[in-house]
Amino acid sequence: MLVVLGIPLLYMELTLGQYMRRGPVHALANVCPLLKGVGIASVAIAFIMCTYYNVVITWALYYLFSSFQSPLPWKDCNNTWNTPNCTSHATNSSYSSTASQEFFKYKMLEQTSGVEEGGVVRWELLLILLLAWILVYLCIFKGVKSTGKVVYFTALFPYVILIALLINNAQLPGAVDGITFFIVPEWDKLRSVEVWVNAAAQIFNSIGIGFGSLLAMSSYNSFNNNVLKDTMTIAIINSLTSILAGFVIFSALGYMSYLQGMPVSKLAVDGPGLVYIVYPQAFANMPVAQLWAVMFFFMLLCLGLDSEFAMVEVMVTSLMDQFYQNLIQIFKRKELFVLAICGVAFLLGIPCVMQVGIYVFQLMDHYTAIVSIMFLAFFEVVAICWCYGVTRLSDNLEEMTGKRANIFFRICWLIVAPLLIAVILIFSVIQFKPARYGDYVFPPWAQGVGWVIAMGSIIWIPLGAVHTLWVLPGSFMQRLKLSIRPYALDEMSKMPYYERGGRDARPGVFVISADIQLPEKPQIQRDL
Repeated sequence: MLVVLGIPLLYMELTLGQYMRRGPVHALANVCPLLKGVGIASVAIAFIMCTYYNVVITWALYYLFSSFQSPLPWKDCNNTWNTPNCTSHATNSSYSSTASQEFFKYKMLEQTSGVEEGGVVRWELLLILLLAWILVYLCIFKGVKSTGKVVYFTALFPYVILIALLINNAQLPGAVDGITFFIVPEWDKLRSVEVWVNAAAQIFNSIGIGFGSLLAMSSYNSFNNNVLKDTMTIAIINSLTSILAGFVIFSALGYMSYLQGMPVSKLAVDGPGLVYIVYPQAFANMPVAQLWAVMFFFMLLCLGLDSEFAMVEVMVTSLMDQFYQNLIQIFKRKELFVLAICGVAFLLGIPCVMQVGIYVFQLMDHYTAIVSIMFLAFFEVVAICWCYGVTRLSDNLEEMTGKRANIFFRICWLIVAPLLIAVILIFSVIQFKPARYGDYVFPPWAQGVGWVIAMGSIIWIPLGAVHTLWVLPGSFMQRLKLSIRPYALDEMSKMPYYERGGRDARPGVFVISADIQLPEKPQIQRDL
């Protein structure tokens, strides 16, 4: 999936962003006016995600502050929040719960029994969420140059911690069993389509395809930057990091399996549980537990901030592209506009730090990260690879770097990627499972809210198409032909009102101006 989907689509997004010099909204409106809504949808999805994703950073900060206690508060069951069913060891029993499970559920979240029961705001978490947003703001308010400097630390320091954790974990008894469970494949699972869908979803989420952040960030590159080198570097380092993190996690799970006499497969869970329940439990039994806990949660904070920067930057770049004059008039400075976005996102994130917060988080994550992203990716690929065209994309590459895309990339863009994403999208819809949290299944009304959240991003695709067909001149078929022609909206905006078929134009007459101001790029002039 990395080779046939991840790398080609990463290359495609970086090329387009660097050539267009615009965020996702403008870039996709130029590429295929009919599908300009894809750009707006990617900004919407980035904004929805940044409101709830910062809660992950909030939890990491909460655990980081708690890690300075001795003993670690999730080590044993002698605390005020523990229940009579608490145990210090993982068990198969559904009646007992571990000390780390109870710390997460009853101490940090003070979780309610379901989404129907709202509870109250967790003031500790609310203040930490505010701190998380202040950290994000301080790192990005000066624009991509300051973000770039911060990322040197937040992206590189986690490697130091990962390697230190791996060296420590590898020496623990049982670590080999955990690593064996991680790296030995079960080949018969390759027959399951779900495995392939999950592999594609992992690549999309890990690299960030379809979120708009790659288009936004690459639009700041120098025009002649080597895109292929960036693509290969990102793809390889990204996947190697995932594998390194896997070794770190599973060596610790192997150690827990040894301590508790349970197979690793019974300990491995997905979702927030792995990082905030299973792994802290492994620390509690290590020598110098506080040191490893502080290092691990500081690393999570760094990684979370990196992802958050990108999502907020998409919003900032896109709105500044579209409404620069108006925004500067209202806010006077870009820094104050960034502050306003962070403030709104903070307010929208408050439901996630209430006692019902974990359910809100799970619902938003399920319908945003799983449902919406595949729709977006499919229409983005159709817009860029089919409407804009592989030949035009290769021309753009040649103009920037002197080299065209090779045959492998052209086949992936034209046939393999659209086909694979269509199959994955269809399978995701057929096999769709309603959101759940552990054994708790969300009621139908909550699932309905989830679909409203998903539609908050997807709806922009049809709305954008309707708007484009509305503003273009001519009969319906003429509008349809124009709407899939790159730069059609740009040409339109440069025509006088009556030539666009305005109110004073005679019915059925469409005047084409001979003195349209052409963009200053030779490639665009050739196309026009």
